[in-house]
Amino acid sequence: MTPEERARQQINLLLQQSGWIVQERSQTNLAAGPGVAIREALLKTGEADYLLFANGKAIATVEAKPEGYTLVSVEGQSGKYATGLLDIYPRWSDPLPFAYESTGSETRFTNRLDRSNSLW
Repeated sequence: MTPEERARQQINLLLQQSGWIVQERSQTNLAAGPGVAIREALLKTGEADYLLFANGKAIATVEAKPEGYTLVSVEGQSGKYATGLLDIYPRWSDPLPFAYESTGSETRFTNRLDRSNSLW
């Protein structure tokens, strides 16, 4: 198992413990519950490790990185994912309001609704 696979395994567990239903993209069912996390979701700008849906609408991405990775260096990648949704996905806003970068033991959160965040 690669370090990133170990991170994804831990992130799966954390998402499930938080009430998210984690699904493979080939078995996507946005009606499965109020919070659905699609693994390896296809986007116009790449493939997000997770695309989070709240009440059937995309709301956030999660980018998985191996333990020890500097998460702040992934902000640009997460920013591209926030604006790169395929037209098939219903969404809360464009760009998506939230982004996470995680190693499974450390998680970074960006709230794009916070106007004081100069990065967005």
